[in-house]
Amino acid sequence: MFIPEFSDVKSAMQLIAPHVHRTPVMTSRQLDVISGVRLFFKCENFQKVGAFKFRGATNAVLNLTEGQRAAGVVTHSSGNHAAALAHAAVMRGVKAYIVMPSSAPEVKKRAVAGYGAEITFCEPTLAAREAAAAEVIERTGATMIHPYDDFFIIAGQGTAAVELLSELPDPDAVLAPVGGGGLLSGSAIATRHLAPAAKIYGAEPLLADDAARSLRTGTIQPALPPRTIADGLLTSLCERTFTIIRENVDDILTVTEEQIIEAMTLMWTRMKIVVEPSSAVPLAAVLANRELFSGKKVAIIVSGGNADLSRLPFGERG
Repeated sequence: MFIPEFSDVKSAMQLIAPHVHRTPVMTSRQLDVISGVRLFFKCENFQKVGAFKFRGATNAVLNLTEGQRAAGVVTHSSGNHAAALAHAAVMRGVKAYIVMPSSAPEVKKRAVAGYGAEITFCEPTLAAREAAAAEVIERTGATMIHPYDDFFIIAGQGTAAVELLSELPDPDAVLAPVGGGGLLSGSAIATRHLAPAAKIYGAEPLLADDAARSLRTGTIQPALPPRTIADGLLTSLCERTFTIIRENVDDILTVTEEQIIEAMTLMWTRMKIVVEPSSAVPLAAVLANRELFSGKKVAIIVSGGNADLSRLPFGERG
């Protein structure tokens, strides 16, 4: 099992720079007042395909051998990684085979189809996703590009934090949402090197808190049946991401569904940006832990903006 180092993140940065957006770091005076924190948002919702996932997918595709490019790539994903890999592959003339759970949001299904990938739908379980991907590999010889258990994916995701810290070199804390751990792992590698004094936190829904339980117990904990609206955070850690997180992350903070909705509402209404529920989890964690962050300079990586407009949670709040 190979673990990326900061030099690998730097290599990814140089390789993908011509192909990805350098996303803005935004602030909000209103949210600073509400939270009592100086907040800085690295807005990957403005990244190509609307999510940070395009960074890792591009790095992975650009590192394929000639033979691998000829056979194509395959992955299983609920949406953002699927769209990112499909788009990154098409840009390089590589065939993309995507396994998606039937429960994936319609907006993400349409996005993946729009990028020209061949989609296979399966039951919404990890076992079903892995079995369907294995069948595609057997049939096509395509290379598996895992959503987060991949050296090049993690290194690519870390480039968002490199950009962030080039603009904000001295944060007191950096927060990223955590599902499978690719973004948090890459961010932790970059932050530990570029801002070693900063605290690093993962943020996770209480109803999908396997990463928090894993960090607390020291062993990977199985995910309970997920019921969170943060559909991008339903996956569990792997040994690779858990190793990085255990060595570099200070804590993983959990938040309720109501807190996620509150944070998402604030980002839509006060910052005027479209974010998906998973992206609001770190802000929710800050608001739920005001004493921990009070008066500090806190950087949040906003993971994506692919919200399903037919299932927005705001209406239920009245």
